[in-house]
Amino acid sequence: MNDHAESHPGSAGRTGRRRFLKLAGLAAAGTALAATEARAGAASLLSRTAAAGTFVVPIEDVRHTRTWMAFPDSTSIWGSKLSGVQADIALIARTIAKYEPVIMCANSASAARARSLCGSRVTVISSIPVNDCWMRDTGPVFRTDGAGDLDAVGLNFNGWGGKQTYSRDGLVAERIAAYVGVPFTYADLVGEGGAIEQDGAGTLMATRSSLVNSNRNPGMSERQIEAAMRAAYGATKVIWFDGVRNQDITDDHVDATSRFLAPGKALVQMPLSTDTDAYARDARQQFSVLSASTTSTGAPMAVSKLQGPDYNKIRSTNRDFLASYANYYLCNGAVISGQFGDTQADAAARATLARLYPDRVIEQLNIDRLGTGGGGIHCVTQQQPVR
Repeated sequence: MNDHAESHPGSAGRTGRRRFLKLAGLAAAGTALAATEARAGAASLLSRTAAAGTFVVPIEDVRHTRTWMAFPDSTSIWGSKLSGVQADIALIARTIAKYEPVIMCANSASAARARSLCGSRVTVISSIPVNDCWMRDTGPVFRTDGAGDLDAVGLNFNGWGGKQTYSRDGLVAERIAAYVGVPFTYADLVGEGGAIEQDGAGTLMATRSSLVNSNRNPGMSERQIEAAMRAAYGATKVIWFDGVRNQDITDDHVDATSRFLAPGKALVQMPLSTDTDAYARDARQQFSVLSASTTSTGAPMAVSKLQGPDYNKIRSTNRDFLASYANYYLCNGAVISGQFGDTQADAAARATLARLYPDRVIEQLNIDRLGTGGGGIHCVTQQQPVR
């Protein structure tokens, strides 16, 4: 989700990503926040012990056992946009299901609709209830040890800093781990999967605006948060970007702008040269920082550019729309990315992704309804890697 809104040029002063969602469930969020903090505290010793082992969050291009998704059904969150968003979620699920199994978590009341929209190739379950569709942020982060074992870590999801209700979403990570039957621990920080990118070989990247933030980790220093991230992901280095604060619900997730391609290789979605808003400046800063960075082993970082679209040429006129090609999802044999109606930019993005992933099919989907919520394909998916 989120990753993280991009915005139309010159729009830096607006509230931004999923602005309308903030109206939903704030009272409930406060109660759930207290529960999450208590649970995280109780689990902190256990999570530190588990993370000290050999488990590592692998890079996302490893082979997957399945993809996890969530089916939204809340009109208090989505209003009149709900049916369109449901259709986009189903389109993503059906597309991924051509390449690997997909499990869709749906509430009992909407499971039948989810099955109807998703088709028989997608497995819909109602035993893991959800508030919303952002599985990247609510789901577990799976880790492997290279010896056939799998476990999972929860990032203590708190509704992006208490901005949205998460009474169900706050429990999704541990419930999925229980469904899979793998050990589960909570990390020693509050965050979301879209806030942290990993190369699987010791290096992470993230924005300070999202994680070094009192709405997630009050009283924690950047050094303490970094240590918790490294422990949870089995990493040794974090590349930090400043990010953008208080303009979108995620406080600028990294996965809409910068992604790892491989250890020592990354990409950044670049704005047009005429774009001057906060997110355009952020993207340029991320490219600059990454280009001057090294990996956990000291190797230089090679950074590719992925050109973003012209917001004046895309289909959507919604000012909170996320037009991020970089928010793609890797599944077995394919890259699932968005296309937004700027035909020249869409074609160029497809060509870039085909060059970067020559052994994968490039699927570009129209997910405009989901994009009005400020999220994309990576935001609503969570991979379960092969052990």
